[in-house]
Amino acid sequence: MPSETSRQLKVDRLYDAAEAAAEHYATYSLGQVETIVHAVAKAAEKQAEFYAEWSVRETGYGLVEAKTAKNIATSTGLISSYNIADYVEPRIDHEKKILMIPKPAGVVIAPMPCTNPIMTVNFKIIANLIARNAVILCPHPAARDVCVHAADYLGDVAEKAGAPKGCVQILDQPSIEVVNILMQSPRTSLIMATGGPDLVRAAYSSGNPAVGVGPANVPCYVHKSADVEKAGGAIVVGNSFDNSLPCTCESVALADHAISDQLKRSISENGGWFAEGSDNQTLREFLFQDGIPNPAALGKSPLWIGEQAGIAIPGETKSIVFEITKIGHDEPISKEKMFPVLGFYKIEGGVDEGISKALEMLNLIGKGHSAVIHAEDPGVVARYSMAMPVCRLAVNTPGMTGSAGMTTNLCPTGAVGTGFWGGSSTDQNIGPQHLIQYTAVAYDSDPSVKMGNIEEALAR
Repeated sequence: MPSETSRQLKVDRLYDAAEAAAEHYATYSLGQVETIVHAVAKAAEKQAEFYAEWSVRETGYGLVEAKTAKNIATSTGLISSYNIADYVEPRIDHEKKILMIPKPAGVVIAPMPCTNPIMTVNFKIIANLIARNAVILCPHPAARDVCVHAADYLGDVAEKAGAPKGCVQILDQPSIEVVNILMQSPRTSLIMATGGPDLVRAAYSSGNPAVGVGPANVPCYVHKSADVEKAGGAIVVGNSFDNSLPCTCESVALADHAISDQLKRSISENGGWFAEGSDNQTLREFLFQDGIPNPAALGKSPLWIGEQAGIAIPGETKSIVFEITKIGHDEPISKEKMFPVLGFYKIEGGVDEGISKALEMLNLIGKGHSAVIHAEDPGVVARYSMAMPVCRLAVNTPGMTGSAGMTTNLCPTGAVGTGFWGGSSTDQNIGPQHLIQYTAVAYDSDPSVKMGNIEEALAR
């Protein structure tokens, strides 16, 4: 085990390189930044499948094809949603005589989870390069090898494209002790915290500025006006994506009584398998021990779960579905699970009950995160949206891909803010806009006071 002195020396070397890089990179022009960002994004996209396969092999979590899609979404997909100039060049409001100058945060510390490793590496590197920051990545030990390799690869690409050496660094021997030192250090400008609740709380209590995420428990209300056949397929896609590792995955389908049988058929036809009879109880005993999700099942496939529980689950199964009759702490199916298990609850009281059951789910866990609705009636969408204490709501699309910006026009992201409800500093899909701040240059409001040709002055 490294001594305290050796840990501090290692940390000091990381900061020395990062601070020098950040100071230099903050002076780069828009053209220089665009060259670097596009080179890194293209390199990340090229290796998306390679690192997806490595991630699954190293961690045992998720699906290669799903991780490949996420790796692409947070590489070239990410930069297609942002105008890099917005984070590099000043904005001028001549009418109000205000000049807004974007300034990089500086040195960003970025702890990462093992559930979505390369997606998070790509996202945090590219977002910080757009913002002209230096970033020190802190991988989860369970995904150390793939994260270190990917970060070193993208860092090398960035340097060859013109980025200062030290702009992208990664902790190659991660430990809780070193991550805590980094988060609490006065040399840290900002923390991007992605991980479990304990990590996020530690980031927010570190004494340094932080942007972080919160837990989810996504309710999906299917109203009788919905395109039920489409909804069933979308729900399975959303719940089963990457074996339900993303926090935006649907947790429980709340089905109006009038269409509940039709929705069950649609879910079944699209890869949902309803656990019934003795299979139901056997699977519950394996998946939830004392009401707590079995960590061994995290990110595993339905077939793996069936084999471990001694249940023959059909080979085409994407999600295991449990029909439930209550929402509460004593019904673990009604809470976040992070393996491909979907709750199915029949709504007898129409929109009012659909809203109340969704609220019950969010009161258990997941306030601020996300929710889903399938409905063609805009009045129902409006009522549900107004009632949900969440920061993003996906309509007639899979929750996972919708809230993450893959099948909606929300900005693609590797981290979703949960706002005040979820204890986060932001309610937005986190991106480079959260990694900069502005100097507001405000002229006297008297009409006789002129700004002059500020554009020419800035261009010198």
